[in-house]
This record gives sequence, structure tokens and C-alpha cells, in this order.
Amino acid sequence: MSAPRPASELFSLAGRTAIVTGASAGLGARFATVLAGAGATVFAAARRVDRLKELADADARIHPVACDVSLAADRARLVETALTTTGRVDVLVNNAATPGERRAEDESPDTFAEVLGVNLTAPFHLARLTAEAPAPAEAPVGGRSVINVSSILGLVSAAPLGGASYAASKAGLIGLTRELAGQWGRGGIRVNALAPGWFRTEMTADLFGDERSSRWVERNTLLRRGGDGHELDGALLFLASDASSYCTGQVLTVDGGWTAR
Repeated sequence: MSAPRPASELFSLAGRTAIVTGASAGLGARFATVLAGAGATVFAAARRVDRLKELADADARIHPVACDVSLAADRARLVETALTTTGRVDVLVNNAATPGERRAEDESPDTFAEVLGVNLTAPFHLARLTAEAPAPAEAPVGGRSVINVSSILGLVSAAPLGGASYAASKAGLIGLTRELAGQWGRGGIRVNALAPGWFRTEMTADLFGDERSSRWVERNTLLRRGGDGHELDGALLFLASDASSYCTGQVLTVDGGWTAR
């Protein structure tokens, strides 16, 4: 039996390259900062380049990349940029998402398809581009890691909040995670999903800004509160690093106990 590795080494991403989509705000910006803090060279992608530059100014390991994930050409350019700059892609965090309409009767088929395009098709394409990229000469113990950011809305209904297209895309992302894990496991590519609960982000500002809605979250969460961004740091690093080298096809739910009710 090998000796236990120090935690600082087990969770280290030194020498690795990571891509984070939807990195201009909220959880995505936090993800980019956390991965860079663990030693990774991070390519932070989003449409709002000015915000990405703020991240880069705060940490030289973060490289801003203008990218609209709804466009196949932008997705290909994002991965190519990482490969051209560092010669490798070790971690992909598919975080970019759009919410769609809350009421199914307000959502047209075209809008439904657009949401799935951003939330499901784009992650599939980026994952495939990552899997097809040349394997680094010195691959991590746990191989390459794809992390699909799903949601508790991909696991349970949260009516009256949520939305048909959003829930469908997040549930589809979980199915995609399991299927890609099955197909790519023998190649050393791990694919897992992270399913956050109600976290305070730009997308949920209205929810937590309304007293009635905020109480609804507290009442239905076992820990009786919403989550703070830092409470996903450990889960993200676990899935990205060698700490989860024997973990693939899984959904790591961080929701304060929402789905345990």
C-alpha cells in the first residue's frame, strides 16, 4: 500500500490547464479563481470580457477568452487557445448556462431549443473537444477531468421556480455525464457532475432579494439557509484534482440538504 499523499499535493493543480465557461460572474468567476489558486493555468471564458480581465488582473494564472458558448466556432477556438498556449487541457468546467422562462406556457419551442443549446449541446461539444485533444506527456494520476455543472433542478422539481427548458437541460447534463463517463473511462477521462442548490449568485439575486422567496429557501433546506460561493470550493477541487482519481459518472450534490427532504 502506498503512503498517503499530503492534502496539499492531493488537491494541487500545479502544472495543469483548466477551462471554465461562464466565468464572468457568479459561480463561474469563483471557480476560475479557486482553480488558479490551486496552481492551474485557467482559461476563463465568457462574453463579458471586461469582467474576465478583472479576474486576470487579480491573478496572472487566469487568461481571459471572449467566448459565446452558443457558437460552435467560439467553442473550438476556446479549446484551441488553451492547447496553443499550454499544450494541454486537464480540466474542463462546463459552467455557462442560461435560465429560460419560468412558466412552461411562456416558453416557445425556439426558446426551449436555445436554452438546451447553451446548457446541454455546448457542454457536450466542449467535452468532446477536450477528449479529442492530445493527451499530455505527463498526465495527472486521475487523468483528465470534465466537470459538468448541473443543478438540483436536474434532480427534483422546484416549482414554482426553475423552468422547463432549464430543468430539462440540467437533467440532460446528468445523463450526458454518466454516458460520457462510460464511453471515455477506459481512456482515462473522468466525467462528473456538480449539482449546486440555492446559492447566492447574479442569477439568484431576485430570489434572495425577496423576503418571501428567501424564507421559502430557508424553510425547505435542511440547513435552513442558502449557500455561499465558498461552500462549493472543496467540491470543485475534489472533482478537478487527483483527490477524485477513482470517481467518474457521479453527481456531487451540494445543496444544504434540499434534495434529502
